[in-house]
Amino acid sequence: MSASSPSASTATLNAPPKVAVMTSGGDSAGMNAAVRSVVKMAIFRGCQAYVIREGWEGLVRGNEEEQGEQSAAGVEQVKHGSNAAAAAAVAAAAEASSSTGFVPTYGEGELLKEGVSEAEELGLKGRYIVRVGWDDVRGWLDQGGTLIGTARCAAFRQQDGRLRAAHNLIKHGIDALAVCGGDGSLTGADRLRAEWPELVEKLQASQLISEAQAKRYAHLKIVGLVGSIDNDLAGTDLTIGAPTALSRICEAVDSISSTAASHSRAFVIEVMGRHCGWLALMAGLATGADYCFIPEQPPKGKWEDELCEVLQKHRQVGKRKTIVIVAEGAIDRELNDIKADDIKVVLSDRLGLDTRVTTLGHTQRGGRPVAADRILATLQGVEAVNALLEAKPSTPSYVITIRENKITRAPLMEAVAQTQLVAKRISEKDFDGALALRDPEFDECLRSFQFASKVAEEGDKLPKDKRLTMAIINVGAPAGGMNAATRTFVRYCHARGHRALAIHNGFTGLLEDNVTPLDWLRVDAWATRGGSELGTNRVLPSVDAGGVASKLQQHGIQALLVVGGFEAFLSVKELEERREQYPSFRIPIAAIPATLSNNVPLCEFSLGSDTSLNALVDACDAIKQSASASRNRVFVVETQGGKSGYLAVMGALAAGAVLVYTPEVGINLKMLGRDVDFLKKRFALDVAGKSEGRLVIRSERASEVYTTDFLTRMLKEEGGGQFDARSASLGHTLQGGTPSPLDRTRGTRLAVRCCEFLEEHAWKASAASSPSSSPYDREAQAHTAAIIAIIGSGVVFTSSRDMAKHADMKNRVGKGAWWQKCKDLVELMGGRRGLGGEDDK
Repeated sequence: MSASSPSASTATLNAPPKVAVMTSGGDSAGMNAAVRSVVKMAIFRGCQAYVIREGWEGLVRGNEEEQGEQSAAGVEQVKHGSNAAAAAAVAAAAEASSSTGFVPTYGEGELLKEGVSEAEELGLKGRYIVRVGWDDVRGWLDQGGTLIGTARCAAFRQQDGRLRAAHNLIKHGIDALAVCGGDGSLTGADRLRAEWPELVEKLQASQLISEAQAKRYAHLKIVGLVGSIDNDLAGTDLTIGAPTALSRICEAVDSISSTAASHSRAFVIEVMGRHCGWLALMAGLATGADYCFIPEQPPKGKWEDELCEVLQKHRQVGKRKTIVIVAEGAIDRELNDIKADDIKVVLSDRLGLDTRVTTLGHTQRGGRPVAADRILATLQGVEAVNALLEAKPSTPSYVITIRENKITRAPLMEAVAQTQLVAKRISEKDFDGALALRDPEFDECLRSFQFASKVAEEGDKLPKDKRLTMAIINVGAPAGGMNAATRTFVRYCHARGHRALAIHNGFTGLLEDNVTPLDWLRVDAWATRGGSELGTNRVLPSVDAGGVASKLQQHGIQALLVVGGFEAFLSVKELEERREQYPSFRIPIAAIPATLSNNVPLCEFSLGSDTSLNALVDACDAIKQSASASRNRVFVVETQGGKSGYLAVMGALAAGAVLVYTPEVGINLKMLGRDVDFLKKRFALDVAGKSEGRLVIRSERASEVYTTDFLTRMLKEEGGGQFDARSASLGHTLQGGTPSPLDRTRGTRLAVRCCEFLEEHAWKASAASSPSSSPYDREAQAHTAAIIAIIGSGVVFTSSRDMAKHADMKNRVGKGAWWQKCKDLVELMGGRRGLGGEDDK
């Protein structure tokens, strides 16, 4: 059979589009979620989905069991000019490629019925390019590492290896490839695409592919997904795996801190990061470490002297423990390595501290991915498939990024080149230039760490006429990150010479004179604590506006920081509205959103929302185990959130729920009927004996009539013999627990920005002070009562008056929240949009 014969190529050429996904380089948590997302989105879009096992190594080796030694010999003929073996190899490979045929997918209104298609049916030995179906990636969301494997591949670095990779892709009819890996893997992907025309020409010349195949696969479409625990790729705010790695580090440091304090010891903790200090910096910020070494910004003087000076001051104010975090790539200004053992010697010899070294190593890569990684990987996987299907020969290879909370595409090689430039500038001792290439959040977090760890001498503080009395108050429900913000507020005030007052128990406490100063050491361990150490409630200033004004004046408060949810926004709004009546309200006021509901208008992230998502996902993972063990059980999980469905929707996306009910959409009988039909179809498609449990998430205020108990009893009744139902209400467990590292670092970063805002406007007010009886220009001063809004990685201050325009006061939510569109994605990934009939919504 010749290579150009119809039977050798017709099946491949006429098949639906084929999309393959692979993982490469170092593994990172969230890679499996990315593979799952690519596979499901590809099938939903009417494509055949493939996974490539063992990264580039698997692509070079292909399916050895099918092709035997013939195919490999055929590739070798390219070098020697012989075509006989090549022709025979192509014929065998083409027949093998078409043997499985096209499996019906959601695009044709049907679900792949095999629980595991080729992977289980044919076995994986010698097979690296594997056709997968919808259910092959079921249960992958909560798995760490990469289930399809990754490996280093020396052969791919040579053109002969890339020639074999190209041949294997064309044999399987694949011309769209999603690669999840670091900058090295993505560079290899772009090189394969750049060489593709040359490789196709060589394969055709050697009769390894037919002329028709050469025309059909003249263009290779490639997209990159960044899987890297270091968060080191330029052009993206976050990479897949970085939040989980940070979480692992913080868990370890939190545990070490307790034993360090018990024995009054010092611990030096080495974390990953050869050319990027993101993990070390964020871990230092989140855990309240005393000192951090990162490659981008070495100490300006002799590091031994600077380190000892900082730690000695900490010990002098009463600290019993010392935590130093060092990135594995840390260096001094002369590019000499700074190793953990070197730091231990300095602390032991010069400060006399009982010092231990802990190298966390590969524990940072492992374990279940946190909610942020699951969500990021899912969103980026969907966009990767869209990018592949829209790609044209004239468009560049893209890498999928996240910028300011928007999933975007960036030219792959530009991002890689910018990333490699950081290492180059560090090697040239241009540390400021290296820092400038990091995103703005990195620089702000570095400044925040410096404030949080600084014990200032009197001479380092502001002149006495610039010092202020600043107060902090918590309002609303407790949320993870509140205490981190309070700690940073106190540390900032002490570093600048301001007086830091804590108002305990909200505005009720203020009226009861429950106001105390906080010193530097008192708040030392607060970064890692959940809840609110100051105490909080939902009472607003309007409970006694005159009394609140009197107390602010009595304590000489010149600036006020409010930390809380929708109540914090309302508090700032009420204080601003009554400034004409009460002059003591004319001080600068700032608020940090902190609520698991994430319902503050214009603000994409509130402190506590990430912590609660992790708590929800942990609970759902445990519940899914019970549901899966029972095989045919549906669990209806109720979440908090008030009139905001944020926690339910994003939790459902991260936990792999098949249905989600929110207050924004509500629940009605028609919807319930369609959902029951969907669940019946879904369970009917499971392989006998391999049914798995499924999750349905309901926000507590989704409906006053169709309660969680009603939904559970209805599903149990309608499930008949196919499935039964149980319920679980998570309640206030979502408010507690240790704050996530992201909430801690956000709290610290936002507190510093708010302190600078208060400081600036307090000075301006003092310079333009006038008798309290003079007319007050409310319009001119409206901007001095503001809420800090977290929009992606950007931070802005929005006046309470402007924020009110974007608020639904009745339901206490913002208008048009960005996350609402994710509800459709939950139902797509869960299969609801493919099996729910034409009217899926």
